[in-house]
Amino acid sequence: MAEHTDIRTGRHCVFILHAHLVFVTKYRHPVFTGAHLMRLEEIMRSVCADFETELAEFNGEANHVHLLVNFPPKVALSKLVNSLKGVSSRRMRQEFPELAAHYYRANKLWSGSYFAGSVGGAPLSILRQYIEQQNRPV
Repeated sequence: MAEHTDIRTGRHCVFILHAHLVFVTKYRHPVFTGAHLMRLEEIMRSVCADFETELAEFNGEANHVHLLVNFPPKVALSKLVNSLKGVSSRRMRQEFPELAAHYYRANKLWSGSYFAGSVGGAPLSILRQYIEQQNRPV
């Protein structure tokens, strides 16, 4: 059973929509430190807010990040993903120029692919626990 605190309302609907997203760095290079991950979370929270979407959980490792997003039905998940990846890539490369050294001529932080899974079967508490237990590099 879903947690009732996650129920959201729109003008003409009531909804609980969560997606588990995973973004992998270009060439799976292990480039993120703890400071990078902290800044990525801030950037991604800001992008989510622009989409009226909640970033419920965030965590990552040196070469990938996990996001649990609570989104309204009017948001196309593919557009949210494109914005999350595009904005975070641009800002991270601006703020951390050393990241560019890992990507030769590609000039992209993220791989072109991503994982998106609807979260409905597993209780959110279990998914949150999984994301929280991902190791962050130091």
